[in-house]
Amino acid sequence: MSILLENHIVELLQERNDKAISLLYEHYGDTLYGVAYKVVRDEELAQDVVQESFIKIWKKSDSYDPTKAKLFTWLFRITRNTAIDKLRSANNKSDKEIQIDVSDVYKLGTEGILPDLMDVQDNLDKIDSKYQIVLDALFFQGMTQQEASEELDIPLGTIKSRLKIGLRELKKIYGSTMVLACLLSLIMN
Repeated sequence: MSILLENHIVELLQERNDKAISLLYEHYGDTLYGVAYKVVRDEELAQDVVQESFIKIWKKSDSYDPTKAKLFTWLFRITRNTAIDKLRSANNKSDKEIQIDVSDVYKLGTEGILPDLMDVQDNLDKIDSKYQIVLDALFFQGMTQQEASEELDIPLGTIKSRLKIGLRELKKIYGSTMVLACLLSLIMN
């Protein structure tokens, strides 16, 4: 790239002229994609990195100082750092995701479903009505605790207490397997 064209792009960037991004993409897009791809080793992720880099370049255009670095060096650093950040973010996300196939928590399968537990809604009448109402709202109507509190006009703390006591009462009827299934159901909603 000629020094005149580079200087022209720098002027356009500092003026916040949209044409600067077009020229940058036209003259540096492929090279910056190569920089991103070398770091992330994934085509789609590299494309995302280039897009994010151009957004950062645009937002930071007033911070570019031609006396400190050549334009390409500045673009290279932004793209490389964005790629590293993206890679770290993707790694952190995958580390935090629950691996269902590795976890024992979700391995209820059909052997975890007992025919005796299929009538939970029918057996709610065996516990006090104030617990029935809360359990029905949370498990069978799919409400969150906050929604149940608002719908039933019961304080949130009371909802939580009645849920705990209601589950304890159901445990007496069904055993701990059903209580675990109810808790998982509540967590998944």
